[in-house]
Amino acid sequence: MLIALLAETAAQGAEHGTDGKAPFPPFETWHMPSQLFWLAILFSILYLAMSRVILPKLSDTLEKRSDRIASDLDQAGRLNDQATEAQQALELRIAQAKAKARETSDKARDKMNAEMAAETARVDAELEKKLEAADARITSLRANAMKNVEQIAVDAADVIVGRFGVSATKAELKKAVTAAME
Repeated sequence: MLIALLAETAAQGAEHGTDGKAPFPPFETWHMPSQLFWLAILFSILYLAMSRVILPKLSDTLEKRSDRIASDLDQAGRLNDQATEAQQALELRIAQAKAKARETSDKARDKMNAEMAAETARVDAELEKKLEAADARITSLRANAMKNVEQIAVDAADVIVGRFGVSATKAELKKAVTAAME
């Protein structure tokens, strides 16, 4: 309708001879049928090209893209599940390794404590034997020393009594020293 109005206005301008200029050629009415013909042909070609070539390719591309996105999301879900399972398996292995390490550590500690107790008992027994031997030796040395002390005391008493000018027999002196030592 707009085209018809423009064509009519252009025709009136040509009849009246406004300014003596020729009207714009596409608006001349005798060009209209050919323009409409070519418009219909180009629109039909464009419609056929769009409906037969471009839109099917475009819809095919969109469908492939949608399928690919769906498959990628499915694969991501599967990989996420696998990663979760792997994480749980890893945590289980770590817990088992910690338990085994703790068990090994406890066994080693118990073994070391047992070895240390055995070694301590052995050393204590050796020390006890050495202490008993030392006590026996000290006792025998003390007894020997006491015998010597008794003899020395008897000799000293003999010398002292002799200085005072009193005479005493060895048996009397020994009896007196023994009585004094007890």
